Amino acid sequence: MLNESQTATAEVNAEARVSPNAEAEKFLADNPDLESVDFLIADINGVLRGKWGPAEAISKVFAPGINLPLSIFGLDIWGREVEATGIHIETGDIDGYCRAIPGRVNRSPWSPRPAAQVLMSMYTEEGEPYPIDPRNALQGIVDRYTAKGLNPVVAFELEFYLVDPAAFRRSGRMGKDEGPGPEQQHMYSLSELRGQSDLFAEIRGAALAQNLPIDTIIKEAAPGQFEVNLKHRADPMAAADDTVLLRRVISECADNRGLKATFMAKPFLEWPGNGMHVHASVLDANGDNIFAGEDGDTRLQHAAAGLLSTLKDTLLFYIPSFNGYRRLQAGSYAPTRIAWGRNNRSVAVRVPASDDKARRLEHRMSGADANPYFVLAGVLGGMLEGIEAGRMPPPAVEGNAYNVPLPQLSDDMDDAIEDFERSDFIRRYFGAELRRIFGEIKRAELVAFDNEITPLERSTYL
Repeated sequence: MLNESQTATAEVNAEARVSPNAEAEKFLADNPDLESVDFLIADINGVLRGKWGPAEAISKVFAPGINLPLSIFGLDIWGREVEATGIHIETGDIDGYCRAIPGRVNRSPWSPRPAAQVLMSMYTEEGEPYPIDPRNALQGIVDRYTAKGLNPVVAFELEFYLVDPAAFRRSGRMGKDEGPGPEQQHMYSLSELRGQSDLFAEIRGAALAQNLPIDTIIKEAAPGQFEVNLKHRADPMAAADDTVLLRRVISECADNRGLKATFMAKPFLEWPGNGMHVHASVLDANGDNIFAGEDGDTRLQHAAAGLLSTLKDTLLFYIPSFNGYRRLQAGSYAPTRIAWGRNNRSVAVRVPASDDKARRLEHRMSGADANPYFVLAGVLGGMLEGIEAGRMPPPAVEGNAYNVPLPQLSDDMDDAIEDFERSDFIRRYFGAELRRIFGEIKRAELVAFDNEITPLERSTYL
């Protein structure tokens, strides 16, 4: 069943598909004070890039679209061209058309001047979805479900730290809770939430203004660490869009209050990392959860088996950063073994406690800095692979999964790149060209880190 937020968004999207320019015209009419607009597109790393324009430029972004080079998807995490991708000057650095996603033209409440933003996706000059755009890659996976009469229902959970920017730059510390005695975790503390009540009220207000179905906010397992949950969506594309935009909302609102919100996967070695967990179930043509009931539990196990069997193939989607592999530590609530379990937070694939109709899988692998489109594409692709194969997973792990004799995930980015580049699953579900380009970008990033002499090395050996 769709909740009110999902129904309202579906109605907006349906209306926009009938007359896309009508959405732009209505938005401009309803917001005559606007001075500027940010045109946003998520690159291959999930970083929002784009351009600025005057408010009236919104009318161009639906049709034919605004121009940006296709090579925006050949940039590394620092925004530098990776020549090995072959999509930069070798091609003449050709443009594509960036078009607005229906329902994603919204005000930017955090802006000191009246401003708006538009989230876009990339199309070729011929009008085809550009396959290297991660959003279009996710759409390809969703289309596979649609062709089978199935509809995924998904939700994201996003963890982050709030830090003092000056202290973080100076010493790598968060700058808070630095009194006498040990740092205090304050897990699930309501008083810690009250201490940031103005910020969280601003985040919630900005999210609702952008139709982001924000749900609960909780204090997480480390000092200064929090988690925002989004409601379940019967539209996987919308759920990934929500998550991309939520990161911007949190960052901008924190910045307004002199704080930095970091989604870095492992900002502090002694504290848990930031994860991006995905909850997923699947509805049939009648709107019923295919994981419900005794037969449904078997299908759920098939989906879990698919996630486990493709975990090495897709690990680079879930942990795309050099820093992210530091998060894979025993006892840290980040998975280290290819394991699943019921109501068990030490495994990679968890079946949360729920009633029968809400039975679902929780994928706990991804860092909060990953690209939500690739994360969800990997999760849904793995589940579909398992459902179609019909194989059962190994026995569910009970208790501490860090100690069980099951295959261990590598904490080396080089291993993840190699597994990704030779993966037949990635080729079949995402195409050889996306596999090649993403692999080249990640390899270039790894080389950059390998070529860096750390301050610790200098302080030790100089």
